[in-house]
Amino acid sequence: MSLEDRRSFMERMNAGEWYVTDEEILALQRERAGVMEAYNTCSITDMDGRRALLHALFGAVGDNVDVRPPVYVDYGSNVRLGSGTFLNYGCSLADVAPIVLGEQVQVGPYVQLLTPVHPLDATARRERWETAEPITIGDNVWLGGGVIVCPGVSIGPDTVVGAGAVVTKDLPGGVLAVGNPARVVRGAG
Repeated sequence: MSLEDRRSFMERMNAGEWYVTDEEILALQRERAGVMEAYNTCSITDMDGRRALLHALFGAVGDNVDVRPPVYVDYGSNVRLGSGTFLNYGCSLADVAPIVLGEQVQVGPYVQLLTPVHPLDATARRERWETAEPITIGDNVWLGGGVIVCPGVSIGPDTVVGAGAVVTKDLPGGVLAVGNPARVVRGAG
């Protein structure tokens, strides 16, 4: 965390390094918020318009993706949604770093995928430094309602995360995890 680095804060953010939100980043956030608002308010009967806005909002969208509004993003452009993925109402995708969802992922209502990391040091936090760590969700994962996935977490394919769980560490494929913090209660098999 240094102001001596001559790169812009946007360059630092995109590199996954510590940065401070400045006017350039705020302008991008406002622009992306406009796309999010357009998607969230588009008529459910305007299927072509909704599909076009879905592709404008997210970095990549596979076939047969269903995102129920409202959906909340920091940018949206850092989110990749695999084919057949479903996001239920009220999901928050804090995509300062990439968020990648595989194919056939089922995401319950009010799930939060959170990539931002803030410093533990009070002075650095007051100065508004932050960074982010990517989230990766494997194919055929089911995240129950209200699940929170923390920065830097990967969840393996075919895993189920029970409603309300807080995932603070990577989860392997083919397991059932529940609780706060989420723990594996049933293995693959």
